[in-house]
Amino acid sequence: MPAAVAALWKLVPPPALCGFLLLLALMFMASYAAGAAVGPVAPGMHETGTSRDGDDGGDGGGDTGGGGMDMDMGDTHGSGGR
Repeated sequence: MPAAVAALWKLVPPPALCGFLLLLALMFMASYAAGAAVGPVAPGMHETGTSRDGDDGGDGGGDTGGGGMDMDMGDTHGSGGR
């Protein structure tokens, strides 16, 4: 039976790899739980599959996602006197 045990022992991954994978899984579960507890943090993010006030989830039409910021810089090079 020692030959069968030796063959089985070759199939088992090293303990350090098992520990690393366990740690990786625990870290993933902890970060997922923390993210689920906090919820969406970016402005305008909504949970998927839900709607507010009967809205169909659309953005209301035509907004290009500038976040309300006017991107026109105007005359920023000081060439107003030319």
